[in-house]
Amino acid sequence: MSERRRFAIVMNPSSAGGKPLRLLPAVRGALTAGGAGIDIVQTQDIPHAAEAALAAAGRGETVVALGGDGLVGALAGALRGSAPLGVLPGGRGNDFARALGIPQDIRGACGVLLDGEERALDLGEANGRAFACIASVGYDSDANRMANEARFIRGNLVYAWAAIRALASWKPTRFEVALDGSPLEFEGYTVAVANSPYYGGGMKVAPAADPADGLLDVVFVKRSSKLRFIANLPKVFSGTHVELDVIETHRAREVVVRADRPFDVYADGDPITTLPATIRLVAGALRVIAPRA
Repeated sequence: MSERRRFAIVMNPSSAGGKPLRLLPAVRGALTAGGAGIDIVQTQDIPHAAEAALAAAGRGETVVALGGDGLVGALAGALRGSAPLGVLPGGRGNDFARALGIPQDIRGACGVLLDGEERALDLGEANGRAFACIASVGYDSDANRMANEARFIRGNLVYAWAAIRALASWKPTRFEVALDGSPLEFEGYTVAVANSPYYGGGMKVAPAADPADGLLDVVFVKRSSKLRFIANLPKVFSGTHVELDVIETHRAREVVVRADRPFDVYADGDPITTLPATIRLVAGALRVIAPRA
């Protein structure tokens, strides 16, 4: 595969504290040693990254996201249905790579680019904005904002820190949710609409989610005391939280979410739209280079 392939490595050099830039020498070394050609495309924002990805795909290059899940989601949306996407984990969370079994170490991930196989996966879309992993709203909106604003906590520990900090000022929210047209209401913390299992650097919030099954997994986190919420938080990393009576799970192809106060909808670590939100599954819209089965 590598002998016929030229990779366009799309990266924002300043994201995740400059992590993609620090990883670049290892990426360059591993891919060129494997016989592949590479071009480096440094971007400053998501629109430029999407434009660069389309231009590279038009030249016959394989686009590779070297960054976090937000970059992966943006490039997946730009390339949907037209060209394969490679993924190198260069962000803080790297949950899309985790879901596909792409190694978290950069040399192992480069090995997948060189020797992996293309898989057709589903793509999520919230008010028309593409995402790869999970779109969530409510308490998660506050926690994501705090994680993104943090400057002195590195790595995925920032998500656990932000989850605890957001709890201090949290007030229960009433959500109105329509699942394929069927209305539901509940009071609580969060609505998470998942195309894959993970968010927040390894939190397995939707353990049954499969990005190739044609359905979105929907998780409601219902009202409980803050003390119980924080006591149960570690269960999210194993996915056993779904056994709790305050967690409700559903599956749907379209999810409409409203709440009794304004929220940003976060997906792949970034704010992508606001409520009310219509979240849809676009089946088979993403081609990705994944480890061989």
